[in-house]
Amino acid sequence: MALKEVTESTFEAEVLQSPVPVLVDFWATWCGTCKMMMPAVEQVGTALAAEAKVVKVDAGQPAGQAIAVRYGVRSLPTFIIFKGGEAVTTITGMTTKDKLIAAIKAA
Repeated sequence: MALKEVTESTFEAEVLQSPVPVLVDFWATWCGTCKMMMPAVEQVGTALAAEAKVVKVDAGQPAGQAIAVRYGVRSLPTFIIFKGGEAVTTITGMTTKDKLIAAIKAA
């Protein structure tokens, strides 16, 4: 499952106004760790499709940099879980599919 790319113009509607929790994957095309994490992140999106949303923000592009700065993203990959328009959990660096799923369920 390919994840939906969210930009500055779609972030509010897709993430902040979402009725379900949203896992936002901040990544960049030049980030090797981000590329290694992508299959696991896509699996999370598939596994939780009925109860949460998983999207990605390319922090290496202008359309994603402003969002990354706004939420204090300083290293990639960074995963932020939003619920009710608020950032509730942040996970930075390599992690597992199971840890991401557990964090979303906890939110």
